[in-house]
Amino acid sequence: MIELRDITKIFGDVVANNDVSFGVTKGTIHAIVGENGAGKSTIMRIAYGFYNSDSGEIYVDGNRVDIRTPHDAIKLGIGMVHQHFMLVDTMTVAENIILGAETGSAFDLDLEKADRQIKSLSDELKLNIDPKATIENLSVGQQQRVELLKALYRNAELLILDEPTAVLSPQEVEDFFGILRRMKEQGKTIIIITHKLEEVLAISDEVTVMRDGKVVGNVKTSETSAQDLARMIVGRDVLLRVEKTEATPAENVLEVVDLSIAGKHAAAVSNISFTVRAGEIVGIAGIEGNGQTELIEALAGLCRTSSGEIRFEGKNVTAMTARELKELGIAHIPEDRHKRGLLLASDLAENSILGVHYRPPVAEASGFMNSAAINARVNDIIKNFDVRPPVASLTAKSLSGGNQQKLIIGREFELNPKLLLVSQPTRGVDIGAIEFIHRKLIELRDAGSAVLLVSAELEEVTALADRLLVIREGKIVGEVDPKVTSVEEIGLMMTGGN
Repeated sequence: MIELRDITKIFGDVVANNDVSFGVTKGTIHAIVGENGAGKSTIMRIAYGFYNSDSGEIYVDGNRVDIRTPHDAIKLGIGMVHQHFMLVDTMTVAENIILGAETGSAFDLDLEKADRQIKSLSDELKLNIDPKATIENLSVGQQQRVELLKALYRNAELLILDEPTAVLSPQEVEDFFGILRRMKEQGKTIIIITHKLEEVLAISDEVTVMRDGKVVGNVKTSETSAQDLARMIVGRDVLLRVEKTEATPAENVLEVVDLSIAGKHAAAVSNISFTVRAGEIVGIAGIEGNGQTELIEALAGLCRTSSGEIRFEGKNVTAMTARELKELGIAHIPEDRHKRGLLLASDLAENSILGVHYRPPVAEASGFMNSAAINARVNDIIKNFDVRPPVASLTAKSLSGGNQQKLIIGREFELNPKLLLVSQPTRGVDIGAIEFIHRKLIELRDAGSAVLLVSAELEEVTALADRLLVIREGKIVGEVDPKVTSVEEIGLMMTGGN
């Protein structure tokens, strides 16, 4: 279907793709895996015309093609669904799908015709999407289906999916894979960029492995294993499970008492009570959209509560600001690194001091910034948390998603927090970095910090947590011991099936 030959792409001093060559067989699901910054997204953005290569050739259906823009790719039957969706929240499904490919004239859009076509496509793949629904009222999983429909509406025969399951619940992932299999049966070709090796093994026919901008392996999925792929990705053996000793919890650090938080239409969080002690990780498991986001943001001082109390080391901190809470020793790794974690247009040095930019040694008594202290801080984070490329002057938006995450985690860990609030710590992060982040969280716990962890990855939260709270519709519906409770039992509690 598509073949890339000797593709090279250089950004400044960084060689993102170095003589990359591989082909994708028509009517298959082809996975591309590799560490953050390995060049996976770059090579696919070149195939989609989002970037232009410095050298190399692209062939589609055996013919050499010149793809300079996404419009060129779309004409050739290539569609792409990006990791961060490209949808207008206030518009309907149909309006989003036809945007840029409008039916009728500029003065008389034929939305009814578009609705019928979209409904037909949706029914064909059992997507269950209403063309008249507004995007902001759809779940993340439904929004992703809209992105698929947008590509199919433009007659895409080859679909490139960048981290498509990063924001989906386990059930949504299963449904999504069913859709991909139905598309494959219809003769579509799918390229999936992912970090999740169990998903690679479950859905793909072939795998291309990239490392440091080069292809280091092409294998049939049926002839490989998670351990073999991990070794190719990282260049060494990788621990695919979390290793930790028993927790030795001490005094309560965080106490949440009858806490309620208003949502858009109903209460996002309703009368929640729990504690987190020094030296333990308390996990919160639940399908996304059940109050986890609001809870963590309230605890971090980013949104207001309706009633109840938040106590930190015995002190009522319910009305404190985010800065006041940070001063007390509360660090926060947000779930949305672009919205809450980074200034994307600023460089790594500037991002490394967010939250401490107003105090010594970063800020001097004279009011000037201490560039030596800033450089020391960012270089420590880059070195200790393996941020790549290790260039402090790069902008945050030029890093891959996983390296952006490592920068945020490094910045918050540098605070030596008494309490760490962490949401989706390994979302969009590669297998080597996941192992690293898990180890750092355990080290923080063992150093005596209290950790409150929210993750949509059920295996992750059960492996890391010493105690596990299950949340559903804004309420804590149970506390379980993750060592003795199965993932299936927790899943039933999350969905109300118990």
